[in-house]
Amino acid sequence: MSVHKEVKKVTTHQLQEMKRRGEKIAMLTAYDYTMAKIIDHAGIDVILVGDSASNVMAGHETTLPITLDQMIYHASSVIRAIDRALVVVDLPFGSYQGNSKEALTSAIKIMKESGAHAVKMEGGREIKDSVERILSAGIPVMGHLGLTPQSIYKFGTYTVRAKEEEEANRLLEDAKLLEESGCFAIVVEKIPAKLGEQVAQHTQVPIIGIGAGSGVDGQVLVTHDMLGMTHEFSPRFLRRYLNLYDSMNGAFQQYIKDVKSKDFPNSTEQY
Repeated sequence: MSVHKEVKKVTTHQLQEMKRRGEKIAMLTAYDYTMAKIIDHAGIDVILVGDSASNVMAGHETTLPITLDQMIYHASSVIRAIDRALVVVDLPFGSYQGNSKEALTSAIKIMKESGAHAVKMEGGREIKDSVERILSAGIPVMGHLGLTPQSIYKFGTYTVRAKEEEEANRLLEDAKLLEESGCFAIVVEKIPAKLGEQVAQHTQVPIIGIGAGSGVDGQVLVTHDMLGMTHEFSPRFLRRYLNLYDSMNGAFQQYIKDVKSKDFPNSTEQY
């Protein structure tokens, strides 16, 4: 008789336990069922259904155009594939800024329609009311500080944030504020490694970095970038674990050649 082994799901509480015992948290993005299934099976702790889908899946220049319904479509696809990972979904631009009531409505819609486990929002003190309102409905919230891509037109550039003391202090204060508001974890993006380490030391909640050095509690990368499917984007923080762009290109070219030369399908590949 085969015994079905129960898969232990990752929870927000477990992530905080991991920080306490010094175990690093591994997080990647996914936007579709097939990719999410592979990532989950590999043993990832957290899957982020990022608004980076706006760039990676839809070809937009920024994360701004993606809608709440599109995020729900991606999140639902990912959730159907998951046995183990904690799935966090980005609240897209325009679905929470400046209006805590709208933020709550957006978060509830994501949770209800996709079955996701938590939401992520960009910003510090300016979203405090929204964070607290969403948490009051029992929805876990992950924060996001540093380079917040939804504010790209405010920054005007994707360069490293918080290099100046004033912005660094503000980021530290915002991290404490998000923790006190009840965020279960915070992503910090593109900040100096020393500051990343400081934020992690000064908070009890897990700090997950992308381009924030090794002193934080975990790392996140965009899956398509770390697999080398994208090749025009090469920030310093990105390690490419594969070069899928070239491998896939080769496979496609071979297929075209085989079809044109009538090599595919051969006699064993037909009925």
